Order: sequence, then C-alpha cells, then structure tokens
Amino acid sequence: MKPLIATLVAGLLATAAAGAHANPPAIDGAVAADARGAGAASVAATGFRNVQVATAGVRSVEVAAAGVHGVAAPVRGKAPARDPGGGSPEVTGAQKGRTSVINLKNSRIVLSGNGVRAGRRDGYRLTSPCWYEPGPTPEEMLKQQSDSATHFNRIKAGEESFLRFLEQFKDKIGKPGRWWTPAYNEDDPRGISCWTGLEMFVFVPPNTTPPQGITIRELTDIARAALTVPEPKVRLNPDAKSFVNLPTWVWLDGVGETRRTATATLPGVMSATVVATLKSIDIDPGTSGDRAKVAEDCGPAGKPYVKGGTYTCGVSYLRASLDQPREVYQLTVTTVWPVQVADPGVNVQYQPVRVGVTRDVPVGEVQSSVRDDGATG
Repeated sequence: MKPLIATLVAGLLATAAAGAHANPPAIDGAVAADARGAGAASVAATGFRNVQVATAGVRSVEVAAAGVHGVAAPVRGKAPARDPGGGSPEVTGAQKGRTSVINLKNSRIVLSGNGVRAGRRDGYRLTSPCWYEPGPTPEEMLKQQSDSATHFNRIKAGEESFLRFLEQFKDKIGKPGRWWTPAYNEDDPRGISCWTGLEMFVFVPPNTTPPQGITIRELTDIARAALTVPEPKVRLNPDAKSFVNLPTWVWLDGVGETRRTATATLPGVMSATVVATLKSIDIDPGTSGDRAKVAEDCGPAGKPYVKGGTYTCGVSYLRASLDQPREVYQLTVTTVWPVQVADPGVNVQYQPVRVGVTRDVPVGEVQSSVRDDGATG
C-alpha cells in the first residue's frame, strides 16, 4: 500500500504544480487585480510525509471560522500590493556565493529591491522555515485536482477512488474561503522537515489565518533574511607594511549604495520592506590594547588618506608583529548597517547587518644606529 500511496501523491503533486489559478487570494476582503501568469500556489513538489491517504485519497484540513484553538488573527498588512505578474513557484532571493541564500520553494512570494541582489548576508535565519500561503479558490482547486485523473489512471487507483478523493474539494464549492498550501526555505537545514510536517491542503475561511499561516510579521522576516549588503573593500595607508607607532589609515573603497532595501511581496495580498543603511565601521586590530591603539572617529566609511590631513580613523600598532602567527596582525574591518522596518505597523526590531573582511598587516620597527660622536642616524 505504501508504494501505491507514494506514487499517487507524487502524481497529484506534479499535476498541481502544472496548474495556475486566475486570481491571487483575497484577505480581509481585498481581491487583487488580475494575476494571470503567476505560478500556482498549489503544491509543487513531492516528499510529504504527513499526508494520510485513505482509500479515497489525500487528507485535507479545514480551519473553522471561529473557535479553533491556535488560529491566528486575520492577515493584515499593507494595502494589497499590485501583482507584478510572472511569479514563480520557486524564488531565489540572492545569488549563491560565500554565504547561504534564502531559497523559497512552492511559494508565490516575490523578492525585490537592491538588497536582494549581489551582496553578502549575515546569516539571519527565519523563526519558522516553513509556512502556509493563501492559494486557490474552491473552484480553482477542484479544477486542478480534477485534471489529475490521468495520474490516477496510470497507477490504476481506479475511478471510484478518484471520485472519492475529489469529494473533499467538491464539498467546498460555493463556500467562502481558500485553500492554503505549504512553502519553505530550502536553504534552511530545518526547511524540509518543517515543510513535510504540514498538511498538503488547508481550507481557510475569509479573514482567518491558520496556525503557521503567513502573516505580515513572517513576511517581514523573509525580507530580512533575504537582505544583503555589499562586501566591504578595505583600503589602508600605509598598505604593504606599517611600522610601530605609525598611524595606519583605514577606509572603505567604492562604498556604492549606502541604503539597501529588501521587499517580500505576496502578490495581491500584502508586502513588507526592510531598509539597511550604512552607519559606521568597526575596527578590530587583531591584538590586545597594549599592542594597538584604535582611532574610532570613522564616520560611515572611514577617512581616506590625505597627505597632511588629520588622522582620525585607523590603528596604530605599538609593537612589531614578528612574534605573531605568520608575523602579521589580522586587522578586521566590519561595516554596520542598522535595519528598519518600513511598515510602522510591524512591531519588530532587528539587529544590524554586520559584514567584515580581514586584512593581514605586517608591522616592523624603525631601526636606528649610534655613531661614535653620539649622534643618532
């Protein structure tokens, strides 16, 4: 029985992935404009372990309109966002590189902004790596599942079993509400196990959010997880080698945009934006205070070296680096980007994005010699 169930579920999921519903979900009475071309919100992948298949087919869950323990408040966010169209059921929020990215699976969420393009993340993790999203109407869901008859035929499940399977969807025709389906962050190691613990379909009345249903708070969290900032390019003067008690100037080269935004949009439902602004740099000389003195009047990006200028940002090493590993100090410069939530209705505060780079700084000593006449030179 188990191989048959697995094959049946895989067939259903593949068909559901191929469908596309005509309109995005309506929350708080807000019906979005035409969203044709958006990816289907129905399940688009295999691997559910928490799906119970009786003779009739896949079990679904219905959230009652009231009185159900654990049902969250209705989804209320910003005014429904204009559907940008072309949404994909699989959205990657940043490029893969030195750090992991947020990689949304089976989701209609669209990530945008200069802060989700090339850059470095700080490893922020979502509170919950999986969630339910509003999906098809009862009519759309019935059509999608009715189209899966060929898959039942291929596994020879029988027409009677298929008709019993469809009853759960026919039962919702004409009733207010939508089917919600699960999505997850694939790049979170907890994502798959979290996702497979959810139901395949949850029927939800209007103005209601099911347990683990996405809210404006969770959507803001997704925007924060997708946020990246430029990797700092550190300049030093002197660059190749410094000397004891000689100020080493520190600044960032080619800072570029000092304001980064990341927006997560559930088309036609709600949108959340976070903003990071470069505020300062932190300098770690790579050694203790008795061996180095840091000048911290750096502003957002340090102070470029100017001949005859006033030194205010950098480090002066008080001892040579000959006794250090590899005979260098490891200087670390970290950019600090405080994060704000654009929607004042979202009561959450995030830690700044902090991204650092390390430079090797060899420090020598200026040698002096003593002549016979007692003069130094």
